[in-house]
Amino acid sequence: MEQYFLAVDIGASSGRHILGKAEGGRMTLEEIYRFPNGMESVDGRLCWDVETLWGHVKEGMKKCRELGKIPISIGVDTWAVDYVLLDCEGKLVGHTVGYRDGRTKTMDREVSQVIALEKLYERTGIQKQMFNTIYQFMAVKKEHPEYFHQAESMLMIPDYFHYRLTGNMCQEYTNATTTQLVSPVTKTWDYELIDSLGYPRKWFGELSVPGTVVGELSPDIREEVGFSCQVVLPGTHDTASAVAAVPSNDEDVLYISSGTWSLMGTERREADCSPRSREHNFTNEGGCEYRFRYLKNIMGLWMIQSVKKELAQKGGEYSFGQLCAMAEKEDILSLVDCNDSCFLAPDSMIHEVCHYCERSGQQVPRTASQLAAVIYRSLADCYARTKKELEETTGKTYDRIHIVGGGANADFLNQLTADAAECPVLAGPTEATAIGNLAVQMIKAGVYENLGRAREAVFRSFEIKEFVPSGMKRELQPDVKPGHFIKIRRRI
Repeated sequence: MEQYFLAVDIGASSGRHILGKAEGGRMTLEEIYRFPNGMESVDGRLCWDVETLWGHVKEGMKKCRELGKIPISIGVDTWAVDYVLLDCEGKLVGHTVGYRDGRTKTMDREVSQVIALEKLYERTGIQKQMFNTIYQFMAVKKEHPEYFHQAESMLMIPDYFHYRLTGNMCQEYTNATTTQLVSPVTKTWDYELIDSLGYPRKWFGELSVPGTVVGELSPDIREEVGFSCQVVLPGTHDTASAVAAVPSNDEDVLYISSGTWSLMGTERREADCSPRSREHNFTNEGGCEYRFRYLKNIMGLWMIQSVKKELAQKGGEYSFGQLCAMAEKEDILSLVDCNDSCFLAPDSMIHEVCHYCERSGQQVPRTASQLAAVIYRSLADCYARTKKELEETTGKTYDRIHIVGGGANADFLNQLTADAAECPVLAGPTEATAIGNLAVQMIKAGVYENLGRAREAVFRSFEIKEFVPSGMKRELQPDVKPGHFIKIRRRI
């Protein structure tokens, strides 16, 4: 009898249910349900509609029953840093405000009055980002102190859906580390830090690792979706799941988890909380098997997604593939700093890109293709600079970059990255987050012995594109054109 596993992968712009199974030493995927997502303005704040998302979680599960493909387990992953507060009856307290909301703009000053930012990094290893949960909690403390009294518990977004599925509250480790309130040494909540900031200690329970069984579906959910199964924690931070699917067991490679955000880094066994690491703004997020995702957050495809949306509102309907192909024909060389805060949540991304070029004395893009070219070239430039910073910080030389996630489909960007970084780029798999989610469930079920074996299966199962720097001799298959689908035959 075939064993199915269900990954519910919810990103900032859309979510999907993907069934996975292992057969013949390979992993196969089947997308069965997809739904939209996004922040909406509620009482002047950018918020997530978690109740609508919860409805989609259940609707996608019902598709399993309709197809007659009942999973033995399910796991939910989402973006990081955002959370819900719950009262004593498990009901939501306040709105679920999203990370792009501006409420945290000055909260670093409030936190720094308690602990210097340098000491905070030394203590947590997490890069300063104004949307980190530590600053979100401070904003709540300042704006809605009553929530601190009303809320009995706090759950990150995927933890909340697991709670709704089972009735059991469980806080997962990889996502918890993005709060900037977890110690990379003890790998538990830093209660001394939490107490000093005045955050309710009762919100922070025992942390559970990927592969932990949260429980069985509750009776009412079983009745509604038409079956029962276990709920198993994946790496609930979507990047943790995506990195678990990087098809390499070599510790001396770089990865880019490329989606709305680009998370670029390497995998390490120990955190680096040094001043040098902080100066480069690297972060030490928790990963599967207590590995550290030593990486930098880069604005990523959010910029091109926003431009695409604006162009559509003006009557210019383009696919991402079309924008990529159009950009490739442009010779505009203007660059913007993708990590500039002006690109985080602008009213008009097009305006911000043009304004940045204008004020820096560069050619201002005038067409959709020029805008796309500026963004793609800027991303590649940022990736190349980040590679150099990682090499300086770790003392290693990285000979290739693995790109996983939706951005692996952006051939022009991948080639630009290979050229700028002066090393081969291996792009794929594109469904990395769902694959990593499924891999952890399969490890728990005994399909794979450990993460290394699961990665070997990923390597065998999905096609990968290779891009080499222009003028560099092809290392693997000289007869294959750059960007053509190939099977990489190198040690993983």
